[in-house]
Amino acid sequence: MDDSSAEPLDELLVFVDGASKGNPGESAAAFVVCDGDGNVLFEMASRIGIATNNEAEYWALLLALDFLRQWKVKRLSVFSDSELLVRQLQGTYRVRSPRLSSLHQLVKERIQGFPSFTITHIPREKNRRADSLASEILTSRVRL
Repeated sequence: MDDSSAEPLDELLVFVDGASKGNPGESAAAFVVCDGDGNVLFEMASRIGIATNNEAEYWALLLALDFLRQWKVKRLSVFSDSELLVRQLQGTYRVRSPRLSSLHQLVKERIQGFPSFTITHIPREKNRRADSLASEILTSRVRL
């Protein structure tokens, strides 16, 4: 979707999730992109190497933001079951970990590329697809 003449989409809903086997341990990140009506447009999961669960959550959002950079979208609404990720990006929680601090800074920079960005904390059961994608790639025997 890099056609510069394409009409901007009104809104995209993005569900992100990270998973870690251990803390830190082998980790994965996943995201699901939906249109404003909730129809799935794209989904992706990736192994990200050794990371903590919180780092994996940040990586899921970074992967989504990098992927969506080329899309024209008026409003980007992100949903995560990671209270820490959401509250840190909203400014409610301080970022204390140096590793999370660098990821937090990268996310803040990427967000600037979108006219409107919101992030909302949701219960894990409302984030099943992204959670399932991250878990599946983490436990699969196929190395990508």
